[in-house]
Amino acid sequence: MSAHSFSAFRVAAAVLFLGVAPIVATPALAQETQSRMKGLELSNDAPIQIESDKLEIKDPESKAIFTGNVKVVQGTTTLQAGSMVVFYKKGGGAISSGNADIDRIEVNDKVFLQSGTQQATADNGEFNMTAQTLVLKGKQVVLSEGKNVFTGCQLNVQMNTGEAQLQACGGRVQIQLDPKSQKTN
Repeated sequence: MSAHSFSAFRVAAAVLFLGVAPIVATPALAQETQSRMKGLELSNDAPIQIESDKLEIKDPESKAIFTGNVKVVQGTTTLQAGSMVVFYKKGGGAISSGNADIDRIEVNDKVFLQSGTQQATADNGEFNMTAQTLVLKGKQVVLSEGKNVFTGCQLNVQMNTGEAQLQACGGRVQIQLDPKSQKTN
């Protein structure tokens, strides 16, 4: 069964319901930065397209494994990774029928997330649909919008509130802000 034949396949309905709003850093920049990502929210109303080189469905294990050039698109949001594993709740439907109750999604190998004008890159990430959290991790997690760049090693986002936290993991969070991006009164 190829990934291209899943027009009704709603796995990504748990992945790509992201629209990331601009990040505003707080004054405390020493080792972590907290902000609000008001546009980060769950959305089930836009069509989702998933592409990958291979798809393996393991219903007895309640998971689907996408490997090789994984790309998920919903509206203006795109997620790319080397692999994506979708874990669904036992007894909550089946992936092959398109009605699975998604528990969490893990993405690995050069994760790239873009929504509108914002981009985030990481080594790996996890979307926990039960807790409504997104965690991106890596040697260097980069979140950018235009010339504004935030760098750390772990980005935690509470999807239902939009609250975000960027951690430095031993060093310091680095932020580069473009003065031209500031609002003028």
